[in-house]
Amino acid sequence: MSQEAVNPKAYPLADAQLTLSILEIIQQAANYKQLKKGANEATKTLNRGISEFVVMAADTEPLEILLHLPLLAEDKNVPYVFVPSKQALGRACGVTRPVIACSVTSNEGSQLKQPIQSLKDSIEKLLI
Repeated sequence: MSQEAVNPKAYPLADAQLTLSILEIIQQAANYKQLKKGANEATKTLNRGISEFVVMAADTEPLEILLHLPLLAEDKNVPYVFVPSKQALGRACGVTRPVIACSVTSNEGSQLKQPIQSLKDSIEKLLI
C-alpha cells in the first residue's frame, strides 16, 4: 500500500519496521489474552484505564469512526499509533476479519511487560 493512499488524519503512522514489531506484540498479546479487538472494545479499555497502548488502522473507511480514540488516549496518557493495513491488523489479532482498532491491555506479572514497555517508548517517540 502506497504512502499517498493513507489518510493524512492518521497520525502518527508507524513506519514499516515499527509496524512489524507492533503486529508481533499484538500477536503475542492475543496469545496471552491481553488484547481487545475493535473500536468499541478499545474505547472501553481506555475508559477503564487498563489499556497499555492503542493501535488503529489507517486504511479505515471512513476514518472518522475511530478518530475519537486518539483524543481519549491523549486524555488518559496512553500512547496510540496507526498501522497502514486493517487486514494485517486483523491477522495479527488472530482473526480472519479486518480489525480497525485494538488495545493491548495491562496485566501484572505478564511476560510481555518488557516488550510492551519498549514498544510504548518507540510509539511515544513518534508523537514528539
